[in-house]
Amino acid sequence: MTDAAHNVASWIRAHAEAAPQREALIDDERRLGYAELEARCAAAAGLLTERGVGRGDRVALLLGNRSGTLELVFAAARLGAIALPINTHLAPPEIAQQLDDGRPSLLFHEAALGETAARALALAESAPPAIRVGGTGDAYETALAAATPHTDILAVSPDDPMLLMYTSGTTGVPKGALLPHRKTRTNSLNAQLFFGTGPDDRILTVVPLFHSFGLGILAIPALFSGACVVLQAHFDPVEMWRAVERERISYLGGVPTMFRGLLDALDEERPETGSLRFLFTAGAAIPVEFIHAFEARGMRLLQGFGQTETSILCCLGAEDAVRKAGSVGRPVHHAEVRIARVSSLDRKPSNWETCDVGETGEIVVRGDLTMLGYWERPQATAETLRDGWLRTGDLASRDDEGFITLTGRARDMIISGGENVYPRQVEATYEAHPDVHEMAVVGVPDERWGEVGRAFVVLEAGASFDPEAWTAWGREQLASFKIPRSFVAVPALPKTATGKVQKFLLLDAERGNERD
Repeated sequence: MTDAAHNVASWIRAHAEAAPQREALIDDERRLGYAELEARCAAAAGLLTERGVGRGDRVALLLGNRSGTLELVFAAARLGAIALPINTHLAPPEIAQQLDDGRPSLLFHEAALGETAARALALAESAPPAIRVGGTGDAYETALAAATPHTDILAVSPDDPMLLMYTSGTTGVPKGALLPHRKTRTNSLNAQLFFGTGPDDRILTVVPLFHSFGLGILAIPALFSGACVVLQAHFDPVEMWRAVERERISYLGGVPTMFRGLLDALDEERPETGSLRFLFTAGAAIPVEFIHAFEARGMRLLQGFGQTETSILCCLGAEDAVRKAGSVGRPVHHAEVRIARVSSLDRKPSNWETCDVGETGEIVVRGDLTMLGYWERPQATAETLRDGWLRTGDLASRDDEGFITLTGRARDMIISGGENVYPRQVEATYEAHPDVHEMAVVGVPDERWGEVGRAFVVLEAGASFDPEAWTAWGREQLASFKIPRSFVAVPALPKTATGKVQKFLLLDAERGNERD
C-alpha cells in the first residue's frame, strides 16, 4: 500500500511543522532550522524535477559532509528517486564503474573534486550531467535559488527503493545494495531506541555521509528523531573536541582508528565534555583498552555492529560497555538475528540450525531492516538473501546472556581505518599489471589502521620485484586505502585441489620464516 507517510522525506516536513525554528543541521557554511531544511529539500526536489529526475531514477552524490548531501538524499526520496552516494576517496576508474553500473541521471560533486569527477566522467560509458557543489560560484546554490520548490511528497510503499550504496564483493566487482524506505525507517527506530535520541540532542557526524555509518546510523536517525546534526567535513580530533564544547554535543560516532587520535587530543585540549552522554563506534572491533581509557576519563564508549545491507544489528549498551568489553552487544529490537551453524547453511533457511552458546557460526538476520537485494545482481542477491533471511558473512558466537562476539569473517574482507577493503578487487586490479602473474591479498594487523593489506605476488617470468612502482601504479587504479602496504614475492600461491588460494598458509609460512 502506498502512502506519503512511508516516504522518509515526510519526517523533515513533520518536524518543520511542529518546531520550525528548532535547529536541524549545521555544517561549515550554514545553520538550518527544520523549516529552512524543509524549504531547501523542496527546492532541491524542484531542481531535480526540472532536470528530468523522477521515480526510480538515480542521483549520484560525490559529496562530503555538507548540508547539500542530506538535502539531496531527502529531495530524491521526495520524488521516489534513489540517492547514490559515492565514496569521495575512490579513484576515477572506480567512480566510473559505479556510474556505469548505477546509470544515474545526474551527478553532484564537490568543487574540490572537479578534476576527479571530470576524469571519471571521461572514463564512464554513460556520463550523466554534472553539477558542482561548493567553492566559488557554487552551481548547486545557484540552481537551488532558481528552482521552483517541489512541495509534494510522493506516496511510496515501504519496499520502494530509496538508496543505492555500493559495497564490493569477494568477486572484486562492486555491488550496489538497494535499500528501501522501510529499511531506513526501521534502522532509525533501532538507533532511536539504542541512542535514546530526542529533539534536544545534538549529534556530531564526522564519519563520511557516503558510508552507511555516517548516513544511516548517525545523521538520518537523528533527523528522524527531530534532533540536530552537526557535520564536520574532515576528521580533526582537536576540531571535534572543540565542536563538542561549542555545540554542546550529546554524542558522536567514529570508526575505531579515530578514537586513538581523539584520546590523545582529549588529554591535550581538555575540553568541556559535560554535554556528552556517550561516544559510539562501529565499523570494526574496538580495542578493549580504548573502552577502559575513555571510561577512566569519565566517558562511556559504546559500540555496535552492522553492515550496509542491514545497518545496525547489534548494540552494546552503556550499562554493559565495560563489563562486556570486546562484545558487540545484543541484537537490536526491530530484527530477528541468529547465529546459524555454518554446516547447515547449504539447506533451506527453515532447516538452518542455531548455534549453541560459545559455538561459532554465521550471523543471519530477517526483518524490515534488510536490503531489497543487489542492484541488477540476481545471483549475488540469491546467494545473500534466502527466503527473507540475509546472510551477513560475519562469524560470531554468543554467550549465555545473549551477547555476541565477532570471531571472523566468512567473506574475505579487510577493514582498514573503518573502510571495507575486498581483496579480490585489489587482486584483480593488480593482476592486470604486466609484471604480476598472480596475487593474494590478506589483512595483517596495523597499529594505526587496525588492518592493512599485504600482497603475496607471483611474478611474470623475467619481471622485477618493484613495490614502489606497484604502489604508484595502484594509486591510479584504486582508492589509497585499498593499496597493499607491503608486497612479498612468492614462487607460487598455495591452493586447494579445486584451485582456491589458501591464504592462511601464506601467513603461516611468513611467520615460520620470521622465527627462523
